[in-house]
Amino acid sequence: MTTQVSSATDTANLYDRDYYLWLSHTANLISEGKFSEVDAANLIEEIEDMGRSEQRAIESNLVVVLLHLLKYKYQPAKRTNSWKSSIREHRRRLRKAFSDSPSLKRYFEEVFDECYQDGREQAADETGLPLDTFPPEPPFTPTEVLNPDYLPQE
Repeated sequence: MTTQVSSATDTANLYDRDYYLWLSHTANLISEGKFSEVDAANLIEEIEDMGRSEQRAIESNLVVVLLHLLKYKYQPAKRTNSWKSSIREHRRRLRKAFSDSPSLKRYFEEVFDECYQDGREQAADETGLPLDTFPPEPPFTPTEVLNPDYLPQE
């Protein structure tokens, strides 16, 4: 797609007027080697946002796995295939993210305890069990959380 944009200032204005067109135009400028015309400030912001989005996806998927592992462990009479399916799906998403971006595995390990606390609170909310039913320290290791064959026992 070709657009009539004559300067980096015009490109920056395009960012505010038509985001999709800005993306397309920016990609064209880069592919044509016209780096001086690129709206660098907004491009940097978009790249940083992409990284934060990847991190949020790791956190979200990890919380879901932890939530369902806790429910599986502490509500054995209510175990369902949908819990197992959810655990499997979100583990798959995590493995895929690590395959695409191995450096995200370090981030996973950095936020593991924080995500456990979120999963613990959500498990209490969803089950109606007191928060102290779920230990303050994770009963699962990061390796167990990612292990496709691991399910906790009572």
